[in-house]
Amino acid sequence: MIDYQAPLRDMQFILGELAGLDAVAALPDCEEESSDLVNAILEEAGKFASGVLAPLNCRGDQEGCRLEGERVVLPQGWQAAYDQFREAGWLGLSLPEAFGGQGLPKLASTPVWEMWFSSNMAFTMLPQLNVAQAEALLIAASEAQKATWLEKIVSGEWAATMNLTEPQAGSDLAATRMRAEPDENGNYRLHGQKIYISYGEHELTPNILHLVLARLPDAPEGVKGLSLFLVPKYLLDERGEPGEKNDVRCISIEHKMGIHGSPTCTLSYGDHDGAIGQLIGEPHTGLKTMFIMMNEARFGTGVQGLALGERAYQAALDHARERIQGRNVVRGETGLPILHHPDVKRMLVGMRARLLAMRTFLYTAAGWFDLARHHPDAEVADKHRRHVDLLMPVAKGWCSELGNALCDEAIQVFGGMGFVEETGVAQLFRDARIITIYEGTTGIQANDLLGRKILHDNGATLRELLDDIRTCARSVGEDARLGDLAESLNELVDGLAATTDWLLAQGEEQTAELYGGAVPLLHQLGIVCGGWQLARAAEAAQRRHDAGEGDAAHLVGIIELARFYMASVAPEADSHARAVRHGGQVLARIPEAGF
Repeated sequence: MIDYQAPLRDMQFILGELAGLDAVAALPDCEEESSDLVNAILEEAGKFASGVLAPLNCRGDQEGCRLEGERVVLPQGWQAAYDQFREAGWLGLSLPEAFGGQGLPKLASTPVWEMWFSSNMAFTMLPQLNVAQAEALLIAASEAQKATWLEKIVSGEWAATMNLTEPQAGSDLAATRMRAEPDENGNYRLHGQKIYISYGEHELTPNILHLVLARLPDAPEGVKGLSLFLVPKYLLDERGEPGEKNDVRCISIEHKMGIHGSPTCTLSYGDHDGAIGQLIGEPHTGLKTMFIMMNEARFGTGVQGLALGERAYQAALDHARERIQGRNVVRGETGLPILHHPDVKRMLVGMRARLLAMRTFLYTAAGWFDLARHHPDAEVADKHRRHVDLLMPVAKGWCSELGNALCDEAIQVFGGMGFVEETGVAQLFRDARIITIYEGTTGIQANDLLGRKILHDNGATLRELLDDIRTCARSVGEDARLGDLAESLNELVDGLAATTDWLLAQGEEQTAELYGGAVPLLHQLGIVCGGWQLARAAEAAQRRHDAGEGDAAHLVGIIELARFYMASVAPEADSHARAVRHGGQVLARIPEAGF
């Protein structure tokens, strides 16, 4: 059993010094979110995560889910934990007060979701879907639909899902075949199958609301022909309560490598007269609306990478402090914990540095979401919106890849015992392996970054971001003690600027070569963003240390973690840059016979 303790000290430092909690709290509709309130919320969330969710994590992995007829049975303890979660109001933290939420800024709720994912990712996938569906309905649903559904979703009284993937289509939504036919009552009847539906069937709630992509009879081909429908598990009676069972059923659940406590379902719609649903938004605009839900889920997946990496780091650090083994190669002593072995220390410090980089990056991005949504100056709001759009593939792709890497490295710290299920660290690795795949693989994120984000606006937003990072480097360099960090950050920016120039100089006929290097590009940008955030963290830590504020050892540790990142992680950006320029060109020349 691996204990979990929320990293409140790091969270509070980042929120207060780097992610702009005070600035967000000054925005319209956010005025009540003081640092004292947020800190109190974090304290309570940490207690719930460590006291309620974490103890269920191993049980969920061991028991898994099972299908009995059309009934999905979840692990023991799931129902009680969900009831506590819902009654405490955790699900609606960032959702509107008008529908029963608490209306917290995204910046304030993101650390809380990190705690949930760290303590029990399989469980937390359920409430995360409610938040994503609520965001989509707030944008696209009619007022009558909002009045009918949103309060139930925000409170968690009813559960929610998203239904995109089909057996023949995979990630290619243009190949969607699910059909929706209008009926005489103004509703639609859906026929077809959806696969990989997280929490597609269960009995935690009296109803489940499915958001489903499907095609109307007059739909054009491709993704422009997709419409979005809300299909409840149970139709509502005249009182608005669950009544007759709808024509949708679970026909199988997947036997997965990880996240065993989360049922991944295949749902069959319309085996009889058709599953009755309501059109959400205008016809043929379903993908646009679903992307609202997907973007929320993609950001959440990046937070999952951070969260699982944090849990793995805590486990590895605890083990390294307790495990006595071998002779220290530097001091020649025996009887010391393996934490004193240089390579074990290297792994742990590297994990901590990357976690701090990810956490600062993601929390800062969460603050950008709030500024984009609430800032009264349209120009400021637009800038932060563009930065969010540009870096969403990095938030999902880079952070999920790092989450995998950190769980893998934790096993290495454990040595042979890491390969043994009883230690619990293997579960984290198995759970983390899916996050680079769902909500769009790393390759899909990289293609989005290159094509829709960088090439689409001729690199304008990326260059704007690079100017901001250069401004940060100048500010950091004003303190001679941090000059090495400023120099390293400038080197990172110069390297990415050169990559950007090269990409934009290529002709359209070299598309294959460019996309062959898209994933290395994503990693290069991720490493640059991580270095940027750690330089900011070091500057803030030095300022607080000079003022005699906070824990001096913690602040000095942040500064040295930034230096370690620049020394050991930042050099990887150069290799990714070379892969962008040359790897794709070589790849494009290799014929099929070369396989």
